[in-house]
Amino acid sequence: MATIADQFISALAMSGVQRVYGLPGDSLNGFTDAIRRSGEIAWKHVRHEETAAFAAAADAALTGQLGVCAGSCGPGNLHLINGLFDAQRSRVPVLAIAAHIPRTEIGSEYFQETRPQDLFRECSVYCELVSTPEMAPRILEMAMRAAVEENGVAVVVVPGEIFLQRAGDTGWTAHPVRPTRSILRPADESVRRAADILNAGQRVTILGGAGVAGSHQALIQLAETLQAPIVHALRGKEFIEYDNPFDVGMTGLLGFASGYKAIKEADTLLMLGTDFPYQQFYPEGASVIQVDIRGRNLGRRTQVDLALRGSVADTLAALQPLLRPKADRDHLDRSLRHYRKTRATLDSLAVNDRDRTPIRPEYVAGLANRLAAEDAVFTCDVGSPVVWAARYLTMNGKRRLIGSFNHGTMANALPHAIGAQTAYPSRQVVALAGDGGLTMLFGELITLIQNRLPVKLIVFNNSSLNFVELEMKAAGIVTFGTDLVNPDFAAVAQAMGILGRRVTEPGDLEHALTEAFAHDGPAVVDVVTARQELSIPPAITVEQAKGFSLYAIRTILAGRADELLDLVSTNVARRILD
Repeated sequence: MATIADQFISALAMSGVQRVYGLPGDSLNGFTDAIRRSGEIAWKHVRHEETAAFAAAADAALTGQLGVCAGSCGPGNLHLINGLFDAQRSRVPVLAIAAHIPRTEIGSEYFQETRPQDLFRECSVYCELVSTPEMAPRILEMAMRAAVEENGVAVVVVPGEIFLQRAGDTGWTAHPVRPTRSILRPADESVRRAADILNAGQRVTILGGAGVAGSHQALIQLAETLQAPIVHALRGKEFIEYDNPFDVGMTGLLGFASGYKAIKEADTLLMLGTDFPYQQFYPEGASVIQVDIRGRNLGRRTQVDLALRGSVADTLAALQPLLRPKADRDHLDRSLRHYRKTRATLDSLAVNDRDRTPIRPEYVAGLANRLAAEDAVFTCDVGSPVVWAARYLTMNGKRRLIGSFNHGTMANALPHAIGAQTAYPSRQVVALAGDGGLTMLFGELITLIQNRLPVKLIVFNNSSLNFVELEMKAAGIVTFGTDLVNPDFAAVAQAMGILGRRVTEPGDLEHALTEAFAHDGPAVVDVVTARQELSIPPAITVEQAKGFSLYAIRTILAGRADELLDLVSTNVARRILD
């Protein structure tokens, strides 16, 4: 008879799993040894379990297959939790194998004891403890099924000794677990009501999110029929903005003024596959229709006149034949003109600013966008790197963009890149990392060498927690506790055996990026960027304006007028000269 661990590996391989990310440990030994003996699944060793969960999430996001990570008992699997929260909120199918202390010691405050079935419940669609060997195959099947059907995290908690025990074949692992394919759309009456509202609207705007994936052509046809500008949320960027004559940019805190304006001026807003969270960016007095495959999301961000549960693809297929083509393009043309103006302003900042230093972060992102491969996978840290990614990376239908867009955690760019590069070894993977985010999981640079992953890492090195500083300024608070004393990241990379290039002059940036992108192996480009560059949101509230004024006054009173002068010279003077 096979061990429980052998049955796990056989079931995973049968369902298409090719690799498991993790860190070994004594309670996990039965599982990792089964991987070693099987030859069917690869063990992808990382330096921190948090990275294992992020990597599995990126793997699942790109391949559409179940991603798997594993951690040993107590602190080992506890480290998975941040990456699992991110995977759950990004709605990608991930299975976590959480090894546990011996069954007979549970409840005794044993060495490394935690309660993983309680810890992981909030960040999973399924979480269960295996108490006996006989339970294990069925629980694994249910966990895998929940993950792939609900696009979420499933956690199986297994006491270490159970992996080594033997059990007969119960039949639960005899068949592959694959996601089902279904048609899900609202009833005909609801679709007709949506058509009536849209047909009556004079200024219709579409707001799309990640739920639009796979529906690009239907979306374009819809916008043409309605003469409607299309605004995207950040997670919808890669699926919406390419080959799109109706694109007017992104809305939200990181977005464009044009996206904000197109929504605010609408008399009818059609939300497609988005759970866009910021209430202040929704229109006032407009009719709102929301389409989402998750019924619980309907109407929870703004009041909706019509809530439609269904996939975007299936709902649009039913809706399109009921719509009357509109002839009035005033709202669309006005939105497009504003977008062209906004886009031109943004692009004017992504330049070598007469060789001035520090280097503009917009220039770094814009140049990386131009030099990267047509099918590159980009990952980006939260904070300022995600701002520049949102504004300057061009999606074309082949490129992908992965980040912690819902969970918003630091330190995700490098571990996401590890999963992306592992899934697609020959594809270019470019990580846009903040200096704060990178140093939180700095040890994973060694993973790039150990696992032979040719990730290209671009570090926005502004010696600060830059986005936190922006939040402080907007709130009228003198910046505090945000300074970072950084090493020469390129020199550290070189010491690890990674190609490293440090760039302090704008004129050297293109050569450094070109060299890094062409290098047959991992590369780190450490770019010293402007600390005081402001990523201004598309709409400034009165409170934010007051906050900046208070920040300026308090900064001077705190004896730090040089910081204020640097901020003015970086943002105001540059724009006057431009």
